[in-house]
Amino acid sequence: MSPIRTTLRRAGLVAALTTAGVLAAAGAAFAHVTVHPETYAKGATDGVLTFRVPNEEDTASTTKVQVFLPTDHPVLGVLVTPQEGWTAQVTTAKLKTPVKTDDGTITEAVSEITWTGGRIRHGQYQDFNVAFGQLPDDTDQLSFKTLQTYSDGNVVRWIEEEKKGAEEPENPAPVLTLTAENAGTGSDGASDSASGSASSSSSSSAPAVAADSTSSSDSTARGLGIAGLVVGVLGLAAAGYALARGRGSRSE
Repeated sequence: MSPIRTTLRRAGLVAALTTAGVLAAAGAAFAHVTVHPETYAKGATDGVLTFRVPNEEDTASTTKVQVFLPTDHPVLGVLVTPQEGWTAQVTTAKLKTPVKTDDGTITEAVSEITWTGGRIRHGQYQDFNVAFGQLPDDTDQLSFKTLQTYSDGNVVRWIEEEKKGAEEPENPAPVLTLTAENAGTGSDGASDSASGSASSSSSSSAPAVAADSTSSSDSTARGLGIAGLVVGVLGLAAAGYALARGRGSRSE
């Protein structure tokens, strides 16, 4: 094999491997179960949380989704949006520490929501919308551990919590960050960029909340895809340069 062809082959191989790696990373980010919006104000009232569940199996469908709500920092006034094809079962638990509100003392809160009856097939995802009356104001984040059951009996446990300074766990739990009111948020909703959607969460436009609030993760994935394409173009450019250089050497 001539030196020119060897150079072309190596450049093409490097470009292909790099692009594949970048796109694989983008795909892995989409495979996680996530909650949207990703940020709300502490003590926010009358909003919506959307749990996005993608199917990451090639040969099985998702048939059951269980989301566990924290009871040490409870979410009050939880209501489940009817989802066509799915049946929701809501479980409540007694709180170790009752929560005092303007309407009285709350001693119980929702601890688990289970959706069954539907199917999320390969290459698809499902949004599950949950309305709330009030978020806690005494914590910086809420972790919603989730179990995803497939038609072949496999259960993926999205329960791992990310630690500062460590790499993202393989099966991270969906996490909602709670910010102070003076950190660009209002007391009755999510961050300013999502507050408009949150305030209309009780209407039929609730799914739009998830679409608007995922802009940051979508931008990251698009950036990774663009990076992969750029690497591929650079690889082809390097190959073209090697070819031109080889021809010049032969003509001399």
